[in-house]
Amino acid sequence: MVNQTEPTQPNETHVDDDVQLLSDTLEEVLAYSGDKADQKYVELKNRAEAALDDVKTRISNASDNYYYRAKQVVYRADDYVQENPWHGVGIGASVGLVVGLLLARR
Repeated sequence: MVNQTEPTQPNETHVDDDVQLLSDTLEEVLAYSGDKADQKYVELKNRAEAALDDVKTRISNASDNYYYRAKQVVYRADDYVQENPWHGVGIGASVGLVVGLLLARR
């Protein structure tokens, strides 16, 4: 079983980790840069903070939406297999046959 916290490929990254790193970096830059008395800096900082909060909210909502949709698909598949067990067995056997043939070609 593959550990979800470790990438399966050396170049593979997780979007959540990248967004978190970007978010932390942006927050640090906003906290330590610019002249606090400069009006343009204050406006830019407020816009950047608002954009960051907006992106975090949208990513969280998208993640929740994908999780909910995947859960619905799993429940529908489970219901279908329980209502039609022989269809489920046939589909499983077909998928196993195709995967076996593909692996045997290597």
